[in-house]
Amino acid sequence: MLRTVVCVSGGGTNLQAILDAIAKGTVTDVKIVGVISNNPNAYALERAKLAGVPGLCISPKDYENREAFHEALLRTVDDLKPDLVVLAGFLVTIPPAMIKSYVNRIINIHPSLIPSFCGVGYYGIKVHEGALQRGVKVSGATVHFVDEGTDTGPIISQKAVEVKEDDTPASLQKRIMEEAEWQLLPKAIDDIAHGRISVTDGRVVFNN
Repeated sequence: MLRTVVCVSGGGTNLQAILDAIAKGTVTDVKIVGVISNNPNAYALERAKLAGVPGLCISPKDYENREAFHEALLRTVDDLKPDLVVLAGFLVTIPPAMIKSYVNRIINIHPSLIPSFCGVGYYGIKVHEGALQRGVKVSGATVHFVDEGTDTGPIISQKAVEVKEDDTPASLQKRIMEEAEWQLLPKAIDDIAHGRISVTDGRVVFNN
């Protein structure tokens, strides 16, 4: 059983996609042992409660400095003893100590086809604003392992989504979630749970 912690900051639609996939049996041998949010008002915490999953808020506002917050975040994660940490719209920089403790055990979902529209400053709706301003015809989503950089870790999977002429950032965001994110993230977790994914020389390798 893959003990999994999901970190979120907002509505938790990707969290819900994971919970639904587990309930349907399309993701197996996975248990969500905790949901962590930096935002006490995140609806994701309500989703966790409804699913019977412990929800925890670790907010930087409750700590005197960023270092204290990082220590509390890592301690909270450690206490849950996860095999995998999933960043599902977690708008907080992961502390280096946590990355070192969970090498190739933290994954992130990003709403673009990395390396496009990623890195510092590209998060949430800003990703889709950037894509539309640039005039791209195709966008999408990427699941990747987390390393010390921003959206630079080994790529697990990607799915392309067409950009339509009348798209707004909000409509593009919604379609990418529905057509890409909600499919890619549960599948990646299931692949990890069943040993179908490993990392060799900084690249993801799929094992039969």
